[in-house]
Amino acid sequence: MKKLTVILCLLAVSVCLMGQAQTGITAENRADWFKEAKFGIFVHWGLYSILGGSYNGHTLPDTTMANGKSWYAEWIQQRLEVPADVYRRLEEQFNPVNFDADAWIAEVKNAGARYFVITAKHHDGFALWDSKVSDFDIGNTLYKGELLGDLAKACKKYGIKYGFYYSHWQDWEHPQGAVPHWQPTRPDADFEKYWREKSLPQVRELIERYDPDLFWFDTWNEETHINEVRRDELIAMIRELSPKCLINGRISFYNPGEDIDFIEMFDNAYPDKILEKPWQTPATMVHSWGWHANDFNWKPTQRMLGYLINNTAKGGNYLLNIGPKADGTFPSAAVHRLREMGGWLFANGEAIYGAKPVKIDSIPDGVILTQKQIASGERVVYVGINKQMDEVVLPLGLNKIHKCTVLETGMPVDFVQERDIVRLILPAKLFTDCNIQVIKIE
Repeated sequence: MKKLTVILCLLAVSVCLMGQAQTGITAENRADWFKEAKFGIFVHWGLYSILGGSYNGHTLPDTTMANGKSWYAEWIQQRLEVPADVYRRLEEQFNPVNFDADAWIAEVKNAGARYFVITAKHHDGFALWDSKVSDFDIGNTLYKGELLGDLAKACKKYGIKYGFYYSHWQDWEHPQGAVPHWQPTRPDADFEKYWREKSLPQVRELIERYDPDLFWFDTWNEETHINEVRRDELIAMIRELSPKCLINGRISFYNPGEDIDFIEMFDNAYPDKILEKPWQTPATMVHSWGWHANDFNWKPTQRMLGYLINNTAKGGNYLLNIGPKADGTFPSAAVHRLREMGGWLFANGEAIYGAKPVKIDSIPDGVILTQKQIASGERVVYVGINKQMDEVVLPLGLNKIHKCTVLETGMPVDFVQERDIVRLILPAKLFTDCNIQVIKIE
């Protein structure tokens, strides 16, 4: 009997190893899809969406409240001091009757995004799935659908990678979860109880139930309970359960270690230089992340496209956030911008997806460069231009140029090549159709 048990155990290990070998996933290639994708959509959605940035006669940002000086509607429980029992009763109102997972991901696809991330659990501790670990979840609401499962299914249908934001540090519902800096700090021994009872088990649950492609963890520039031991324990568990799953650098803001897959910038932060390790900027369309009915600070599409192109030119990605309404619909202003971005990427995505930075010292103002090496071995350079000018002079050091064209229309662009200098003579009608145009140099 013992011999049979040993044989069965060895067989199980062999099958597991074979499965991993067949996937071909290694630490070196795990993030390849992420480096190619460049553009993702972020969603902040939860109980806070019901309040829409206002509570008890106060609207964020509210300088009359001690901690209300923020637009972030997902922080409303702490910022506007919503009592825990009142906030918990929002479960009774959560019923997104117009939520349609397929419609959401169809918009993501049409926007030209290649991956999707949703707040499976934000700092309030509420889970968007029926968790066996905690009863503060969607299973206790009027909505009885399989929300995360339906989104995962839709992502697979449309060829979109998907992942989960999970607040592994702050949790305002659990008695030992971390709280904002203006509240008394939890003793580390108390936090350990939360870590064991909720944080680790729920991450495991999300992997085993939904098989995500990445986790988006959240810490920032203040001291946390996520020391090296806890950080590495969480990473090791994810690596064991899902070798494919990516992990972001905000798992531990001050000390992410070497085993993360990509660096996460601070909110709406854009580096001014090329970074070698994969990275991304999490960004908002307005000020708030969660739905805020009185946040009308919508960024124009051209500005957001500029951020996307700029990040691509520096080796990074752009993760653009939407705060859906409580009924499960995207705000019309968000959809408008997504579709405009999708239209631009439909015509110019060749300069974004899979593109790499061009490492030269002097790039003219209003110009952004990316490049690719195509199947023939030739180099293609893409020159993004976002303001009117007559010519662009670039120290590219190219070999013989075959042709230059406007990427969207195919309009020929005159050029002069002198040693290491390329001078592009821009067409007078370059900006007739769009305020950001791309010149393709072959």
